[in-house]
Amino acid sequence: MDKAPLKFLQRLIDTPSPSGFEAGAQRVWADYVKPHCDEFRSDAYGNCFARLGKADKKPHIVLAGHIDELGFMVSHINEDGFLFVQGIGGTDPGLFRGQRVRVHGRKGSIAGVTGSLAIHLQAPDDRKKVPEMHEMYIDIGAGSKAEAEKHVRVGDAITYADGFDLLENHRVAARGCDNRIGVWSAGEALRQLASKPPAVCVTAVSTIQEENGCYGATMAAYSLQPDVALVVDVTHGTDIPNCSKPKHGDVRLGKGPVISHGSSNHPVVVERILAVAQKEKIPVQFEANPRRTGTDADAFFLQRGGIPTASLGLPNRYMHSPVEVIDLDDLDAMARLLAAFCRSVKPGESFHVKL
Repeated sequence: MDKAPLKFLQRLIDTPSPSGFEAGAQRVWADYVKPHCDEFRSDAYGNCFARLGKADKKPHIVLAGHIDELGFMVSHINEDGFLFVQGIGGTDPGLFRGQRVRVHGRKGSIAGVTGSLAIHLQAPDDRKKVPEMHEMYIDIGAGSKAEAEKHVRVGDAITYADGFDLLENHRVAARGCDNRIGVWSAGEALRQLASKPPAVCVTAVSTIQEENGCYGATMAAYSLQPDVALVVDVTHGTDIPNCSKPKHGDVRLGKGPVISHGSSNHPVVVERILAVAQKEKIPVQFEANPRRTGTDADAFFLQRGGIPTASLGLPNRYMHSPVEVIDLDDLDAMARLLAAFCRSVKPGESFHVKL
């Protein structure tokens, strides 16, 4: 991966962006895409849109990812200055203990740790249990509630402190790969298209609050009313020792983007993606989603009488953890696939199912 796109990815990941608190990361995304689009705007809740080409060019293609990540929110501060929290999105309580965190208060970000009772002090039966979230807490070093409230208040957001690390074989470990890779892909594809704009209108979209319920995508799909939407998110990399492939499928890092079949995935759009991948010699993998994808694609395809949509996944090990692992070669391939799809679409083309 070239230096500029890699730096863009690192800045996205290192900028905290839990659901409902996305403005900082949206500014990073905006800085990258603005030089490569004809119009940039945001809406009332912070969804961001970067359009390339005239708005009246049809079909209108949307490339979308969500910028929010998992996190926590301060829900109580006790008299001794310890913070109690609730999860933002699908957090795993089993990962919470013994972690470094950042608490994002109104005066800036401060360090904290998630408290963990030493194993010596645990009863034998307790060692086998994961405490409930309300039983765990964060220690910021404060000696009292009044001292803690100088820096923190109920409603402040919290993220794990883990940042961007390069591993062997072009791989990256970080919190928040889900789903900075989606907005990275949309933004990078737009940059690639800008040098030779396609014959149709393309809007890259960075949505908010997917982890809370696809809220931003629902707003964006309704307001944009595109003719086709490609939604990029992570999917489970199952090439690890303790994951059942008969149960969860065979998805491997380094083997390319994953094409989803079923549910919200429009068959005509999926076939076009496959044709483009074959023509451009981009390796792809497959997964089955017979009921729902669990991504913003589920929000896009239902709007305005039905928007032809496809969900594209990037293999991601250890999803919803502070140490998600992705492959940069897969990510490069994802951006190239999005750009190639847009260039393949001809003015006036329809993606309706033919009966």
